[in-house]
Amino acid sequence: MTISYEKFGLKEVINASGRMTILGVSKVSENVLAAQRFGGEHFFEMSELGKQTGAYLADLLQVEDAQIVSSASAGIAQSVAALIGQGDLYHAYHPYTEKITKREILLPKGHNVDYGTPVEVMVAQGGGKVVEAGYANMCTPEHVAMMITENTAAILYIKSHHTVQKSMLSVAEAAQVAAEHNLPLIVDAAAEEDLFKYVAAGADLVIYSGAKAIEGPSAGLVIGKKTYIEWVRLQGKGIGRAMKIGKDNILGFTQAVEDYLKNGSEDGNSMKARLAPFIQQVNQIPNLTAAVVQDGAGRDIYRASVKVAGKKSAKEVIAELKAENPAIYTREYQANNGIIEFDIRSVNTEELAKIVRRLTEIMN
Repeated sequence: MTISYEKFGLKEVINASGRMTILGVSKVSENVLAAQRFGGEHFFEMSELGKQTGAYLADLLQVEDAQIVSSASAGIAQSVAALIGQGDLYHAYHPYTEKITKREILLPKGHNVDYGTPVEVMVAQGGGKVVEAGYANMCTPEHVAMMITENTAAILYIKSHHTVQKSMLSVAEAAQVAAEHNLPLIVDAAAEEDLFKYVAAGADLVIYSGAKAIEGPSAGLVIGKKTYIEWVRLQGKGIGRAMKIGKDNILGFTQAVEDYLKNGSEDGNSMKARLAPFIQQVNQIPNLTAAVVQDGAGRDIYRASVKVAGKKSAKEVIAELKAENPAIYTREYQANNGIIEFDIRSVNTEELAKIVRRLTEIMN
């Protein structure tokens, strides 16, 4: 059977927006595809597959335990449920029972963002109730501490470019507050590249997306304290049943983590070198001014920032880039300021040339 865009009436997509869920996030390697194929062609005791791949990854990542889940969002929901239920089987079967009142999840106000769905939706799916700490432009350790009550189940910290960056407490500071009040700290680090940093900073559970920086298949990873991971694993009998992950993606993701630790990802210097000719070519297009900018959350990621002038707005250019085949998707966060960003991590040289040609057509 031949698979093609045409078979399903789909447009080809050039992904210059980054590792975004709406576009399928990332491409996977031949190594990962081989692991997925092995998974698809064989049978396993699924509970053992989860435990053993978790133990294997925990050893690689120097943590107590790990559990592969279907996505980072599932990781949030199942982690929240785990820390509310604390390993109780009755809770797993009745996750929203009124018998348990300790359900408050403290979250810095500037972290209560929509990343494709609101953070509070995933917290609620896990049976938690978001309690915001601090303000949209500031959250200190004191702001978090003053919101703790007898019904606080955990503190949640979102490490993401989507969140407010300025005047926010660090993960280490959040961990200190959590430890002082005998509370667990969950860190959602879905798109982050450092798989060691947040556990080292004191987080009890850390959640990663399998398909973003790690470039694996659709999956999520929860790492941290062994007891808490066992509670997460128990959610397979409860809300996690609706979020289960297949054997092929479990093995594919495990291979992706191993490869990621061995090879890393493209570094900032490489991105800047690949961006240089693209920037030069875009600057020759009427009413476009391009420059290299670093990721707003301080990661070692560099993008092309293109300022749009003249009769067309940035939003109009973005719409026209998407309209043709191939559809070109960009980062739209600064469109209101007349700026389009191009993330080239998943874009090759041929695709960069197509982007330049399309921008030339649109602007002329």
